[in-house]
Amino acid sequence: MIITDARVIVTSPGRNFTTLKIVTDEGLTGVGDATLNGRELAVAAYLTEHVVPLLIGRDAGRIEDTWQYLYKGAYWRRGPVTMTAISAVDTALWDIKGKQAGLPVHQLLGGRSRDGVTVYGHANGTDTDSLLTEVDRLIREGYRAVRVQSGVPGLEKVYGVSDRDVYEPADSAVPTETVWSTEAYLDHLPGVVARVREEFGPGVKLLHDVHHRLTPIEAARLGKALEPYALTWLEDPVPAELQSGYRIIRRHTTTPIAVGEVFNTIWDCADLIREQLIDYIRCSVVHAGGISHLRRIHDLAALHHVRTGAHGATDMSPVCMAASLQLGISAPNFGLQEHMPHTAETDAVFPHAYRYADGYLHPGDEPGLGVDIDEDLAARYPYKAASLPVNRLADGTLHSW
Repeated sequence: MIITDARVIVTSPGRNFTTLKIVTDEGLTGVGDATLNGRELAVAAYLTEHVVPLLIGRDAGRIEDTWQYLYKGAYWRRGPVTMTAISAVDTALWDIKGKQAGLPVHQLLGGRSRDGVTVYGHANGTDTDSLLTEVDRLIREGYRAVRVQSGVPGLEKVYGVSDRDVYEPADSAVPTETVWSTEAYLDHLPGVVARVREEFGPGVKLLHDVHHRLTPIEAARLGKALEPYALTWLEDPVPAELQSGYRIIRRHTTTPIAVGEVFNTIWDCADLIREQLIDYIRCSVVHAGGISHLRRIHDLAALHHVRTGAHGATDMSPVCMAASLQLGISAPNFGLQEHMPHTAETDAVFPHAYRYADGYLHPGDEPGLGVDIDEDLAARYPYKAASLPVNRLADGTLHSW
């Protein structure tokens, strides 16, 4: 089965998405997510100019060979643009493989390891009372796990907190700037989590995203303060470029740690996994080399008591969510799947078989990934420039957002 065409589709039904659609001489098609939040056109150009010409005429069934060809053949390896492009190709080829076999992709990965994929929802509030209202809403909707993010007194804007129905940080063509105070955050957050745990008891899994904003010793202090409230995980406590910092965190707290949504390859997280410095690995299909490479990360993690905790914000399209669920339903060391529902406009552009019910996402049993893109509808939503914010301290120093 030969690849005869490959199209890059950029659409913005509420936010920007980049999608690759591969067509074969047997009429089968496959889709792959190529969205890199705030840098969507960089991946679109990489695919259009450098990857699509290499795909035409290749055997669509040689998924591993194509992955190695695009990774090793470029010489300039890794990086978010390259790996997102490879991810799109790999995911689309798995979609085709499943359709050719007449099976959902998870059946090609060994079948189901569970009945449904446990997901966590996002609760946020400008203050603790409004956060409690959101947690209650999610629990009533069936969620068994909830990420809690709260405003901080004295700070106008805080990551993860929005006054809109759908949180989308990429909100303007030129990055907006926010002001950050680590001291105010560390003073405020433990009391917030205490209130949530007091209100809802031990049954619900609670998570919190630091978003790379602390130093290792600050993260250790926060993890220690949160131990009485039994978080399921503390996410991205520090920037991961200096991975030895996680040894400091580990020495001081038993609060579980999750990292990985900005990782692109197994080499970004191999030491963290092998040294058991983390508890959940959060790499996504769209940024970590597709289904083929993410399986390698999951397998390494399984050997070291590390579970999966897949990224699932709305900056990944339903194509990526569908692929993530195919992996999540099959991975023996699955932990949690992030779930931010897309807008109705996005769901219409990307018709899909997966569904949410009672705290779980179910991938469905359609052949392939069980998702597609309506190209005519996608064309009605042209690209809109949107950048992620930047963060500064009160004195103007640029800080991790």
